[in-house]
Amino acid sequence: MASKAALIVVDFQNDFTPPHGALAVPHGTDVTDPINTLLTYPFALKVATRDFHPKTHISFAANHKDCQPFSSSIKVKNPNNETQAYEATLWPVHCVQGTWGVELVDGLNKDSLDTVVDKGKDERIEMYSAFHDPFRIEVSALESLLKDKGVTAVYVVGLAADFCVKATAEHALEAGFETYVVEEGTKPVMPEKWADVRQSMIDKGVRMVSMHDEEVRRVMQ
Repeated sequence: MASKAALIVVDFQNDFTPPHGALAVPHGTDVTDPINTLLTYPFALKVATRDFHPKTHISFAANHKDCQPFSSSIKVKNPNNETQAYEATLWPVHCVQGTWGVELVDGLNKDSLDTVVDKGKDERIEMYSAFHDPFRIEVSALESLLKDKGVTAVYVVGLAADFCVKATAEHALEAGFETYVVEEGTKPVMPEKWADVRQSMIDKGVRMVSMHDEEVRRVMQ
């Protein structure tokens, strides 16, 4: 199993963690020890992802007149086909390139990572998933990295459970990977909605597991 499994640590960055993060996930630092424990396991590939936004990014409420973070939303249009669009939540300014907030948290054992994949670099589109945005305008190297290593199963942790972890897990599943979310290694930014979001992920085929479950322990074999 070890030769075919990968660990994806999604957006475990300063701006997503309390107490000083611009878009801090409640209890976000609680995932540090579980993630570092998983990083000691013999995964074939260990990848961290980062939100890596320009200051002009479309997801920032500050870039839209009379809009507020969390409560406002906008219609994001496909730059190549404006008949395609979807509604997206607006956020505080976060994870801007060149700032403290974009960096991986100090407590993360970065020496155990094989590589870092940046996402959300195109100012015109939102990109929660570490694989690609909904229109496939921005496509990262993640899928090819996994397939080049012969990976068949991915274990996803990081922040936030209800947005970037969710999107990454669902796209991993669509790409043909057996997909697990290790629950001790993730937290939602909107805890009050997490039960419904979690169930929607399960309904799509994502497997929600504990650190102590056989699905995780067998990575050690």
